[in-house]
Amino acid sequence: MPRVHTERAGSIRGFTLRAVLFAFTADLIPLYAIYALLFADHGLNAAQISSLFAIWSATAFLLEIPSGAWADTVSRRGLLVLSGALLAAGFAVWTLYPSYLGFAAGFVLWGTSGALRTGTFEALIYDDLRAREATAEYPRLMGYVRAATEAAALAGILAAAPLYAWGGYALVAWSSVAIAAVHTLTAAALPSAPKSVSTTDIDDLEDPADPASEPPDPDSTSRGYLTMLRTGLREALRVRLIRRGVILIALLNGITAFDEYFSLLADHAGAGPSLAAVLVGVTVAGSLAGAMLVGRTERMSARVMASALTVAGVLFIAGALLAGSAATHPTALYVLTAVGFSALGIAYGIDYNADVIASARLQDAITGPARATVTSVAGFLTEVIALLVFAFTAVATTWLPLPFMIAALGIPLLLAAALTPTWLPLRSHARSLAAEHD
Repeated sequence: MPRVHTERAGSIRGFTLRAVLFAFTADLIPLYAIYALLFADHGLNAAQISSLFAIWSATAFLLEIPSGAWADTVSRRGLLVLSGALLAAGFAVWTLYPSYLGFAAGFVLWGTSGALRTGTFEALIYDDLRAREATAEYPRLMGYVRAATEAAALAGILAAAPLYAWGGYALVAWSSVAIAAVHTLTAAALPSAPKSVSTTDIDDLEDPADPASEPPDPDSTSRGYLTMLRTGLREALRVRLIRRGVILIALLNGITAFDEYFSLLADHAGAGPSLAAVLVGVTVAGSLAGAMLVGRTERMSARVMASALTVAGVLFIAGALLAGSAATHPTALYVLTAVGFSALGIAYGIDYNADVIASARLQDAITGPARATVTSVAGFLTEVIALLVFAFTAVATTWLPLPFMIAALGIPLLLAAALTPTWLPLRSHARSLAAEHD
């Protein structure tokens, strides 16, 4: 037994390493720190930049659920490889065609990449752990994955400052293209996890006839796709526990669209591109801390999470207003922006931690075969909320100063805090559901 346990632990560690490497290279992108400034330097105003963000979210919005059903039908690893290739192509288009249309085309490619990845990656991880009889490791593993994501984003953001100093936007952009290409290679190294139930099994459940007595159906793949789509939507929309969990996760994740405006807030306060990258890095450090603490906080009760999210909402609103006030107090620029962005970072970390925990409990609660589809419904609703954020900012910037507009984006954190006590799937109940399904 000890040898079997050691081999199993080693196998999980190897799988974790590959998953972490995939997540790390996905966000080790220097452009993330300053692409809003890149748009502004090419003549785009706040409303146009918000419209680009809306195009980005709309693309993912339209493709999110269809791509989830696709991931339940075909190779999830293959879709993740395609996702990486599209990400690299999107940044290359930005670099070669730095105009509104070029930026829009890049966002379409990036949005498609994100849609293929969301749901697919989580389902691949959970089903691989399920095959190893180690689903209890999912929250901790996802904490490592999310931490790797944020560590990579922080490293990429901090690297943006010297890269910009050495070669301007061009060096930052081409470095991002190269890293996205490496990310594509890491996707190919992921295991091809077995699905909990195959589409053939579902077809057999729906049609008890002996398949050997019938000729091959050339439309079986299409039928399998539609079956998975229908099955996943049914579970996500009709099962109250799943439905509430999906909505709560979408709210916690969707409101993080506010991070797209952090660099603009730093610029409004009077910080240049290099300092702006560092300030945005402070917020990423907060989300990194939130992800790293998942292993310690995964057992928190819904009431504790609700209290933490309330604190996050207050800190976010106060931090945005404080950082924005640096514009009228230039002598205190460094103090005000440091304190303000630190508050934003803590709020971001709390939200991030809650999102990882809620997502893990949702995975445990899913009992049907269309895991990627159900997860993609959460991704779809996330994009709906992100679109609302971008639409709000596009309108609000015409009559609200930027700091007040960003501060208003902290209000949904308070809404999430109000919903959490009754909408967060209970850990014990979710575990029992998963055990019954096994």
